[in-house]
Amino acid sequence: MSENNFPKLHNATWPGLVGKGANSEPPIPFDTMLDMTAKAEVNGVKFDGVDLGLLDPHININMSDDDIKRLGEKIGNLNLKVGSLVAPIWGGPILGSKDDRATFVEMVRKACHFGKVLRDIGIRPYGVVRIDSASSPHDWEKDPVNNQKLIVQTFQEACDVAADFGEKLAAEGEICWGGMHSWRTMLNTLQQVNRPNMGFQADMAHTLLYLMGYNHPEDRILPENFDWKDRNTLTDGLKTITKALRPYTFDFHVAQNDGTVFGSGSHDKTGRHCQATDPNGKLDVVNDAGYWLRDENGNLTKAFKHICWDGCMFPNEVMMRQQTWNDILATLIKVRQAHGWSEAEKEKLVAVGQ
Repeated sequence: MSENNFPKLHNATWPGLVGKGANSEPPIPFDTMLDMTAKAEVNGVKFDGVDLGLLDPHININMSDDDIKRLGEKIGNLNLKVGSLVAPIWGGPILGSKDDRATFVEMVRKACHFGKVLRDIGIRPYGVVRIDSASSPHDWEKDPVNNQKLIVQTFQEACDVAADFGEKLAAEGEICWGGMHSWRTMLNTLQQVNRPNMGFQADMAHTLLYLMGYNHPEDRILPENFDWKDRNTLTDGLKTITKALRPYTFDFHVAQNDGTVFGSGSHDKTGRHCQATDPNGKLDVVNDAGYWLRDENGNLTKAFKHICWDGCMFPNEVMMRQQTWNDILATLIKVRQAHGWSEAEKEKLVAVGQ
């Protein structure tokens, strides 16, 4: 049997920043994240690309088109592609002021432009722009009806902007974001936005917390004091949320979770990202990825061309070990072999940096 070559396997660069800073460990430089990704190898297989957080101090969202092209050239020289981008929308929380919401939409516009430049030079053949509400569940709960209307309206405006660039937006399913802090609130948000270029970004570490009802107990699926040895109940819960959210899923992060929440730096508590080999992990990562990558009948959806590993808030000591990234890559390879496919590739050759 030939090796699957899709979905492509990506590493995320933003774990070098998220949860780092003044109240935590220092950020890990962008070039270091690229270098660790490029060096990872398992039986001759390497990462195919990176997903980028358009965040200072890694990347300046306001850099010139020429600088964006040079960035693409740097990544391409490491035999990596670019996939999804994270828009830097946190300076414009949707549940803030009218000006905040305008800033949110403008950051989406800048991210879409950034992505188009990378597409045009041939370094970004797939991927979406990731967003969230940039607002807390606590703020959302103060007035769920009207706050939900603000989120939906702002997402719709962002979708209209993204459509002008041919981009899709994916809302991050993470319990720390208002309007997407439970699987039902996330589903309601997607249904109400009702745009063809508005979808969901599923991260296995975060969506596991949906089952437990953190930040919105009304929507918990697993019983309180759940026995993690009860695999049948866990499987039923995973099937429930994936059936609901899979049709909207544009972007997917393979990850592990030990069933707890964690936050560091300025990042609110959310599903803990564990190492791929963590013995306390509650997920059968390879098997459970299939609930997102296959439909209820077991057929591949092929809904996206790449998958990514997100290791946010790993300690720097862990992230600076090359073996960490080799272990992550090994897990991604297993997911692709179990739930991937093979197809001919067409390379778009465009001069970079001109």
